[in-house]
Amino acid sequence: QETGNNEVLFMHLDLASLRSVRAFASTFLRQEPHLHLLINNAGVSAGGTTEDGFSLPFQVNHLGHFLLTQLLLERLRSCAPSRVVIVASSAHCAGRLCPESLGRPPSGLFSTFQDYCDSKLANVLHARELATREQGTQVTSYAVHPGFVNTSLFRYAPLWLKPLLLPLAWLLFLDASEGAQVVLDCATQDGLEPLSGRYFTDCGPRLPWPAGRDDRLARALWEGSERLVGL
Repeated sequence: QETGNNEVLFMHLDLASLRSVRAFASTFLRQEPHLHLLINNAGVSAGGTTEDGFSLPFQVNHLGHFLLTQLLLERLRSCAPSRVVIVASSAHCAGRLCPESLGRPPSGLFSTFQDYCDSKLANVLHARELATREQGTQVTSYAVHPGFVNTSLFRYAPLWLKPLLLPLAWLLFLDASEGAQVVLDCATQDGLEPLSGRYFTDCGPRLPWPAGRDDRLARALWEGSERLVGL
């Protein structure tokens, strides 16, 4: 209604439920013959666990997107050239992924923040490994740090923390349309195919932090994610 564009369609998808991800993918594949662009954009920063038993941020920010991408991958291939854009964050710098404990909330005083950072590192590595596995298929992938954007990311933050976070977001963060720009650049800019798997900011392609360049960790994350989502 806001866009006035009848080509914008709504389909329900809850990334905190793997059952919902599968239902969405089934509905989409049945109704839509074409898929050229998938933007994995959802993100939460919150404690808690999902109905599938995984930490909420890790499932919403990574596992749900991973399953969704895998279920739609054959359609992306058949419609190639196509792109997968994964919205990550510079917070991946503090990520620590242990393949043996994927999906379990970390311990400690700042466990929610650590969980978020871990999921963002997973986003960077997901794009990297997807690019490696899709070489030669004309499906390319990109991880993007959109900047610090004033969205509803912190809606589940503890009540005592909101008076600190919300004024900071209003004063210093980008608005949503500004934050979307680098994501749209990766989605639409010509000639990015040789940069598949790279990490982008508003300044263009940048090297991620060392853990985000660890191909062995990227492969272990992929294999662990396949196991956790039942692929």
